[in-house]
Amino acid sequence: MSRFFTLFVSSSGAMVGVAMVLGDWFPGYWIAAVSLPLLALGIFDLLQTRHTLWRNYPIISHMRWLFEGIRPEIRQYLIESDGDSFPFSREQRSLVYQRAKNQLQTIPFGTQQDVYSSGYSFFSHSLKPEHVDVSTLRVRIGGDRCLQPYSSSILNISAMSFGSLSGNAISALNRGAKLGSFAHDTGEGGLSRYHRQNGGDIIWEIGSGYFGCRTDDGHFDPAKFETVAQDPQVKMIEIKLSQGAKPGHGGMLPGPKVNAEIAEARGVPEGVDCISPASHSAFDTPMGLIAFVARLRDLSGGKPVGFKLCIGHKHEFMAIVKAMIKSDVYPDFIVIDGKEGGTGAAPVEFANSVGLPLRDGLHFANMTLIGAGIRDKIRIGASGKIVSGADMTQAMALGADWCNSARGFMFAIGCIQARACHTNKCPTGVATQDKLRQAGLNVGDKSVRVANFHRNTLYGFAEMIGAMGLKGPHEITFTMINFREAHFSGALLARLEPGQLLKEGCPEDYAKPWRAANPEGFR
Repeated sequence: MSRFFTLFVSSSGAMVGVAMVLGDWFPGYWIAAVSLPLLALGIFDLLQTRHTLWRNYPIISHMRWLFEGIRPEIRQYLIESDGDSFPFSREQRSLVYQRAKNQLQTIPFGTQQDVYSSGYSFFSHSLKPEHVDVSTLRVRIGGDRCLQPYSSSILNISAMSFGSLSGNAISALNRGAKLGSFAHDTGEGGLSRYHRQNGGDIIWEIGSGYFGCRTDDGHFDPAKFETVAQDPQVKMIEIKLSQGAKPGHGGMLPGPKVNAEIAEARGVPEGVDCISPASHSAFDTPMGLIAFVARLRDLSGGKPVGFKLCIGHKHEFMAIVKAMIKSDVYPDFIVIDGKEGGTGAAPVEFANSVGLPLRDGLHFANMTLIGAGIRDKIRIGASGKIVSGADMTQAMALGADWCNSARGFMFAIGCIQARACHTNKCPTGVATQDKLRQAGLNVGDKSVRVANFHRNTLYGFAEMIGAMGLKGPHEITFTMINFREAHFSGALLARLEPGQLLKEGCPEDYAKPWRAANPEGFR
């Protein structure tokens, strides 16, 4: 039978090889050396019971595993076009690499995008362009009750934890932030030694595990928080409610992966399973969240405090807004994370099917704050697949005051999108705790690339909004962005006037979840 042909050839070769060896004919050694192992593999395939394919197609079926193993590389290097997103296109990755290395950043012969495809977005330009000074591209974050407002760049490093990224990767990112005068978000994994050693501005993210400020049983410890939060390197505090790539999902770092450095950063025992619950224990209502914001602001000495989330049920976000109004306490900022955001590891159901994408969530959050009449009290950050000036402009047209990028800065320090983040075998030493692999990442060289990428992206952004006739990002409006066909639903195309949610005649797509929102509970 044809499916046993490889087994037949290997067994025949083995017999011929053995016969030639017995006859002292030298080529027989080579034939036997190849055929005997293949014959042994074929016999094993026939006897094992785990893989049907191996039993039905001995030896040759192993080629399937070989080709599946190298499929990502074959696709990326030989098949993928410059415009294929997987999740970032070659054109996007090349742009980051070029900007990080200060290389030529132009493309020849025109765009490769289909400008007539559904969802294509573009901006209106002006016949009277303006010059935008890159040094002015900063935003003040801090409300009326913030004693230490922060002057932030409009592009910062998004949340990525030590543990997900290697120590060298964290060091390179933070040193790059120091060189470029922008901020570095710690992710929920705590403020590690690698975040501290280069002195870059820090946004300390507090997740449900309260890493770095937790009691022995995993609850929030105000004394530990106060000690860390008042470090001058920490500029802002961000409460993580949910993450775009896996909103509503907790996590666990197995004990064997909790080494001494990770245990030190997170404040957990070495070698013991490290749990991140799906929700916070410090609060369980919108009013509780807002009270927690006020408490952290006091404990930090008046630094900006806000929260990050991926929008899910609309009435829940509106319940938080109602809690702000009821208590007259406002976060200094809110970061909207799109479901297209990245992660080291996420269940397929969550990564593909849960949460609002950035465009939808950002527009909704902005309209809700405007409709509630409190937009001027709160800054909005945006994160989710932002790597270029055009991405930043689009986010700001939808309501963002600044942008965060995670994978963009990963590309800047050498990530090649191998998508091996969850295996601890990242080939570039970025997303691994393997000491040998991360040793190949040179902190000095990569930190300069981080600063280069940041600077050149801001130049691209400044040139773009200048071509639109704008003097700064504060002049970007929703009307300047154009989407081919109906890329938004009717609800998300709705525009609210200041205070409109509090009046009669508000569009029902917003009025209905607003009526359902309860500041005393999320349900």
